[in-house]
Amino acid sequence: MISFNYENDFKLPNEAVVSAWIASVISSENFKEDEINYVFCDDEYLHKLNVDFLNHDTLTDIISFDYSVGKTLQGDIFISTERVEDNAKDFKVTFENELYRVLVHGVLHYCGYKDKTDEDAKLMREKENFYLNTLN
Repeated sequence: MISFNYENDFKLPNEAVVSAWIASVISSENFKEDEINYVFCDDEYLHKLNVDFLNHDTLTDIISFDYSVGKTLQGDIFISTERVEDNAKDFKVTFENELYRVLVHGVLHYCGYKDKTDEDAKLMREKENFYLNTLN
C-alpha cells in the first residue's frame, strides 16, 4: 500500500494516479509492493531528520528509510517540497516534473538503484526518465 502523508500545507492533487504509477514502477522492476509511506514536509523538518538520523548537516530534497525484505518493498520516503520547488527552478523544469522525479527516485532506491557514483547516477537518471515518460 502506498500512502501519502503531510507535515506541511502541500497536498498531492492526484494521489490515486500517482499511487498506481508508483505501483506499476515497482511491478515493472519485479518487486512486490508492501507499505510505502511518502511524507511531504518543509526544509526544516527534513533537515532535522538529515542531522538526527544521517549526521548530514545539509538541506536535501529526499530521504528514504528502506525497510524492504528481499523483493518486498517497504519504507518511509520524506520529501521537502521547498527543495523540490527550488530544484525545479534550478533545473528549469516544472514543479510537478521535479516532484514526480523525486517520488520515483525514492522507490528506485528501494529497487536497488544507487546514485553515489557517476555511472550509478547516470543509470538512476535513465530509469527516472523512463518512468516519468510512463506517467505522461
